[in-house]
Amino acid sequence: MLQSLRQATNKDTAAVQALVFGVLEEYGLKADPENTDADLSDVEASYWRAGGCFDVLTDPEGGVLGTVALFRVNPTTCELRKMYLVREERGKGLGRLLLEHAIQRAAELGFNRIVLETASVLGEAISLYEKRGFRRYNPSHMAARCDAAYYLDLSA
Repeated sequence: MLQSLRQATNKDTAAVQALVFGVLEEYGLKADPENTDADLSDVEASYWRAGGCFDVLTDPEGGVLGTVALFRVNPTTCELRKMYLVREERGKGLGRLLLEHAIQRAAELGFNRIVLETASVLGEAISLYEKRGFRRYNPSHMAARCDAAYYLDLSA
């Protein structure tokens, strides 16, 4: 099946929330639409207008198969967020495609470092991050559902 990657808009809100919240539930993680996941209610303001990006991977009919976002932390650092795929599309190399896309976009947007927070139950994602060179670190604060943090310096 051919997929395409495009910029998400607020018209995608329901589909994006359904995908993200569904994947979280699959892994026994709790969605938090009032706090951690509040950014999904307005991706245009939370990401695009704030200096980051939010993209969706779609099927030929426009259905959302995956998501990947970069949240601007400061002028040199962005946070990789909301990188999820529907179950049927996992194991096909699309996670790697989303990650490489995010790294390329981060560089294009002028960021020098990507950080991310994740839950250890998301083992496939962690393996992908580590294979790509992300390094573990201990931030001063993490989202409630996360127990691991990683960074990747783009200038290295």
